[in-house]
Amino acid sequence: MKREASLLEALIPIVVLIGLLTANVFLFDDTLSGANQTTLLLSAALAGILAIRLGFTWNRIRDKIVSTIGSAMPSILILLLIGSLAGTWMISGVVPAMIYYGLDIIHPGIFLFTAVVVCAIVSIATGSSWSTVATIGIALLGIGKALGIQESIVAGAIISGAYFGDKISPLSDTTNLASAMAGTEIFTHIRYMFYTTVPSLVITLVIFLVMGYRGNHTVGLDNVLTVQEAIEGTFNISPWLFLVPVILLTIIMLKVPPLPALLAGTLLGGIFAVIFQPDIIREVAGQSGSYLKSSYITVMQAMFGTVSLSTVDVRMNELLTTSGMRGMLDTIWLILSAMIFGGVMEAAGFLRRITQPVVKYAKSTGSLVASTVGTCIFFNATASDQYIAIVVPGRMYRKTYEEKGLKPEVLSRTLEDSGTMTSVLVPWNTCGATQSRVLGVSTFDYLPYAFFNLISPLMSILFASFNIRIRRMVGGDKQDSKTPEVEVQ
Repeated sequence: MKREASLLEALIPIVVLIGLLTANVFLFDDTLSGANQTTLLLSAALAGILAIRLGFTWNRIRDKIVSTIGSAMPSILILLLIGSLAGTWMISGVVPAMIYYGLDIIHPGIFLFTAVVVCAIVSIATGSSWSTVATIGIALLGIGKALGIQESIVAGAIISGAYFGDKISPLSDTTNLASAMAGTEIFTHIRYMFYTTVPSLVITLVIFLVMGYRGNHTVGLDNVLTVQEAIEGTFNISPWLFLVPVILLTIIMLKVPPLPALLAGTLLGGIFAVIFQPDIIREVAGQSGSYLKSSYITVMQAMFGTVSLSTVDVRMNELLTTSGMRGMLDTIWLILSAMIFGGVMEAAGFLRRITQPVVKYAKSTGSLVASTVGTCIFFNATASDQYIAIVVPGRMYRKTYEEKGLKPEVLSRTLEDSGTMTSVLVPWNTCGATQSRVLGVSTFDYLPYAFFNLISPLMSILFASFNIRIRRMVGGDKQDSKTPEVEVQ
């Protein structure tokens, strides 16, 4: 007969997971190559043993694991295509062209500021932080490196801008998901988010602007000409190459789903490589047969495997190395392991049991919002998926927000400020693992500089604690969008 887990029993797998993950940081140089994956699987096994002791059947646990993995499959497929897109955009010269021209127009002092703004605009237009980071983000990272700016800082600026756009774009899946879970209309949700999102972005921009002008750019300026010469000596650089990202952005803005859009971008990159980069095609293919045969070999290699291009500037060689789909396999392994752990924890009711006391003791508006933020962060760290970090707390807190007379957009904004924003700050979360792999920068390295993501949940708590712009129901019409809004200043 099944029984509910005690709080201690529910916490045991979490404590073990945190302990082993901490040990991995000190004992392994690269924790994403297997150590963290194995830790998640071992913690899932422990959670499964505890669940069976509580009376849950293996079939129930297995079915939950399978359904949880199924929910992550779209992300896994997108991740594979991002690997292919990065490969073909590199051999076609698209990313090198972005770096080449970007070095001409971006002043080092405002580079970080510009990186946030550019990524924000692209992410708003596409509704995807992942696509933004994998395209414009990689190019900006190369420009920053050429300017002598620390990669972790550049990555923090890229992440900040990309997730701002993802958060407020009506095309974003998480934006639509958060509004749906809270029961509010999508544009009401977006407009209400501006109260906390705009101040968070302004603070972020000011910080990066100060950091940019306080930095020493002498070395960076000396590098610019050398880097441009290295790129020009390896690739045929032309403004026509920008047709590829323009077409991709147009496709995404036409609301084409991410998978076919990214596949189209990948194939466009391959076509432009064949047209514009014949020397690269022959170099990668490594044989003197027909150009058609060399083109097929090179484009396929860029899509699935490692391509390493050499320039006269050795500092650029690392940036011009891509790993295609194969380079994403460790990340996919991590995502699968995290989904297994999250599935077992949810099947046994451990996650719900841990969060019950939090809901119970959330009395004031400030404490309720703070509890929601903490719960979203908890699910990002334990269930390892931003969708779970939005859906489960959304289900948990919706009735509580209604009972306290808070409009649904208060909940939806809190879910976004915490569930969406902090997912990329957890190394074993699908978002953190993906962005770290795509940018080639450790999650813990860019975390201190992802200012927008760090500030957003704090801003949400601050507004709630001081009753700033908190919308409340009037007359008990809890889901009536026509009810006049009351702003408590």
